[in-house]
Amino acid sequence: MNLRVIKKDIDFFISEFIDDCTLCIALNDNCDVAKVDAIIDEAVDLYNDLKDKVNHPAADLKKRTYFAGIIEEMFAKLDDLSEKLSSAISSK
Repeated sequence: MNLRVIKKDIDFFISEFIDDCTLCIALNDNCDVAKVDAIIDEAVDLYNDLKDKVNHPAADLKKRTYFAGIIEEMFAKLDDLSEKLSSAISSK
């Protein structure tokens, strides 16, 4: 996987998650808006963190291993954020 594809994946997956959050606010009456706003803030922080890691890789690791770890981290944290979004929808 090349670096351009990794950057595009980060952009795509996190922006899709943020779109899901905004759709939740717009279309769902049972959505706790304050909690969803906090989740969106976490997603933006995740985006910034991952972009920094991609742009400044660690020198002591192999690049392939390093970038594979970043992709795994992205999906794991997006899963956590999705669970938080689900609980924010059903909590109100």
